[in-house]
Amino acid sequence: MKRLLKPKLMLPLLALTVFLTATGFKSDFFEIAKQVEIFTTLFKELNMNYVDETNPAALMDTAIKSMLDDLDPYTQFLNEQDVEAFKISNAGEYSGIGALVRSYKDKLVIVEPYKDYPADKAGLKAGDEIIKIGDISVADFKEDAGELLKGADNSKVTVTYKRQGEIGTAVIERESIDIDAVPFYRMADAQTGYIVLSRFNAKASEQTQKAMEDLKGQGAERLILDLRDNPGGLLSEAINVTNLFVPKGELIVTTKSKVKKFNQEYKTRKQPVDTEIPVVVLINGQSASASEIVSGGLQDLDRAVVMGARSFGKGLVQRPLQLTYGTQLKVTISRYYTPSGRCIQSLDYWNRDDQGNAVKNSDYREFKTKNGRVVTDGGGVVPDIAVRELGSNDLISALQGNQLIFDYATEYSYRNSYSNISEFKLPPETLKDFRAFVSKSDFSFETQTEKKLKEALTLQDEVVFTEAIESDFKSLLAKVEKQKFNAFDSNASEIEKLLEDEIVKRYFYREGLYEYYLDHDPSILAARELLGNTAKYRETLQ
Repeated sequence: MKRLLKPKLMLPLLALTVFLTATGFKSDFFEIAKQVEIFTTLFKELNMNYVDETNPAALMDTAIKSMLDDLDPYTQFLNEQDVEAFKISNAGEYSGIGALVRSYKDKLVIVEPYKDYPADKAGLKAGDEIIKIGDISVADFKEDAGELLKGADNSKVTVTYKRQGEIGTAVIERESIDIDAVPFYRMADAQTGYIVLSRFNAKASEQTQKAMEDLKGQGAERLILDLRDNPGGLLSEAINVTNLFVPKGELIVTTKSKVKKFNQEYKTRKQPVDTEIPVVVLINGQSASASEIVSGGLQDLDRAVVMGARSFGKGLVQRPLQLTYGTQLKVTISRYYTPSGRCIQSLDYWNRDDQGNAVKNSDYREFKTKNGRVVTDGGGVVPDIAVRELGSNDLISALQGNQLIFDYATEYSYRNSYSNISEFKLPPETLKDFRAFVSKSDFSFETQTEKKLKEALTLQDEVVFTEAIESDFKSLLAKVEKQKFNAFDSNASEIEKLLEDEIVKRYFYREGLYEYYLDHDPSILAARELLGNTAKYRETLQ
């Protein structure tokens, strides 16, 4: 009588069979089969023999995600919950409390409550630390506690939070949350329309077109398209948004992969809204992926002037592949190239340094736009006109990464009050006050210069590295440490801009920030000035 395979063992074997068939019996199929068999055996023995009860699903989730960590950060395993979150992100709709939340090990922090949504109506504010959801302590919850805030429309959830050292509770009634791709558009002046495109979900091109047509109806003869802080999204929507400004049949993106079927050319497929209206596209260091396809494409086609700061530099394309039991593999399948032929990928995840960090591309190649202007690859989209206030460096990145700007804005909002946006103005001593705030924290950061000096000290060549030279190195390190905080002064405009943006939202929400931008934001003011000078605008594109 034949011995039947247990169901748990059949699944890996079936997966292996499918995998080997799909790979077409490549030359390394034996090595793949060998490693899968080793892992299957290890996984079974571990679960059967470990001293305590194990959670097979959690172990497998950790194992897969740890394996993918050695690739690029965009290749990810999506469990059932991750798949649902991925769908929500692309669709732009979910049911919950209506707030942007940051997860920590022992708490959830409200980063931004959306105006007139449940969290806002319940009185929650940016900076509130949620420590308990219902009867569940966030610190004791092993999964993403943010998922507990989601739920069916009209259902209620009680949260316990800490604010300025005091404990409070709020009952929040969940509702359907509609995430607009275009959260704001308005006439910036009598002839200039301003559109904020914050994400490339399924609504992006439709909402951008609607805003564009509405503004043209109000008399807009030129446009500012704001892609700052837009992390990207759907490739198809990036093509469609670009299509609003360029003719049908124009090549926007080419993808290249080792898998032949993923090598494709993406051209515009619809009639445009307006191919003549002057356009300025605003970008910064957080404009990524689809944002770079739009800004890079319009730049290569000389269809718009790009202003701001160098973009993030994500030139990789991902595709979700269906796995079993409702899971997915979001895998990097190709690199994409803008119309001029450049790939703007900034980090090389396949050639890492001694610490395992991805190497930043520094060998930029030159390409030509449609009009013959020089553009480069390998480091994001470089704006045609730079705006200093959008610049970044080690200090600014460290201040943001340590949430010091966010935390200062929280304290500031409880010390000061403003009744309307027209009276808002940061006091001249704000930067000095912020610097004192930072000095009281445990903030520290390491510059690239320090990293190189420390590396040289660690890897010193004993033939030429005498005690005198080592002493000079250490002295130089001490001087760098002493002087680097002077960067607060040399980067005053950049830091003040970040503080201003964060503080305005505390009083007037994100809509108020966009309203404030129209007459105060350096990038928008520069864009309005350029668009108002037809000769200079055209000269920039030649």
